[in-house]
Amino acid sequence: MWATPCAATRSRSALRTSDRFRARFRRRVSGDPSGAPDWVRAIATVGGGPGWFAPDGVVWRVHGDLSTLVGGVAALLGQGTHPLALAGVQRHSSYRTDPWGRLAGTARWLTVTTFGSAQLAEREAARVRAMHLRVRGTAPDGQSYSASDPGLLRWVHLAFTDAFLAAQDACGHDLAQRFGPRWGDAYVADWARSAQALGALDLPTSRSELAEALQEQRPGLVPVPDDLRAFITGPTGLGGAERLVYRRIARAGSLVLSPTLADLAGVPGRRRSSTSVRLRLELAAARASLRALQLTLGPHSPSERAARYRLGLGPRPEWLTQDDVPKTV
Repeated sequence: MWATPCAATRSRSALRTSDRFRARFRRRVSGDPSGAPDWVRAIATVGGGPGWFAPDGVVWRVHGDLSTLVGGVAALLGQGTHPLALAGVQRHSSYRTDPWGRLAGTARWLTVTTFGSAQLAEREAARVRAMHLRVRGTAPDGQSYSASDPGLLRWVHLAFTDAFLAAQDACGHDLAQRFGPRWGDAYVADWARSAQALGALDLPTSRSELAEALQEQRPGLVPVPDDLRAFITGPTGLGGAERLVYRRIARAGSLVLSPTLADLAGVPGRRRSSTSVRLRLELAAARASLRALQLTLGPHSPSERAARYRLGLGPRPEWLTQDDVPKTV
């Protein structure tokens, strides 16, 4: 008769599985299995004091929530409706050959400017501005584009902000209890600082202004190509369990996209998801998946843990070695 594994053995096996999953997830989003590549370690060691955004303020809470995974999908779908933004990504981005590296690059900008010191955020903004200067060319319709163009920077910010705000509403933790019913206005106003640092102008400072700004862009937008939409909603290289989780996240992203952009992206968007029982159930399934993922990953991301350590609000992360001494910019 075969012996049944004891509870301790099963527990150790479950822990090893969780450790492997955490390492794989963190490698996906940051490029490092610990979740702490050099730019995350810099959040803990470069500069002192708060950064651009208040510790535990609304930007910290939105960007520290796993609903950002849903918001990221929605942001890519929305940004892909702008012909010049699309041309720049298709010509200059590695998203097809190295999609997870591209994701890590986007995560770097988001997390460093959210959780880093003011000195580190300024350094990161300078790095991105320099990178944008190299991204220029001519779209298939003959229009020229430049990633440093204030209008194009404004568009990317609009699509990003709307997507992350909507994802937090639909799939994230309730922020109204902490920040009041108009927390979304505070997020839109505060997060504008990041885009201003890159050169964007005339940015909205409330939910209503954000919706109006997106609607004003509508005449110049185009349908998202089928191949890009397929890639965003089903990237390659995922394992079986990852595919299941990503499928729910991607579907949720398609359900929170702005009604102004949804038909161009070929997805239901917020208007339909708010009226359909079936689509609301799909959002509920995505929320459940994110809650389960949160239990596996822990309450704070490595980036937030780094910031808390820098500010004296949390312990030294285990991945921060003695060689990682505080630095100045």
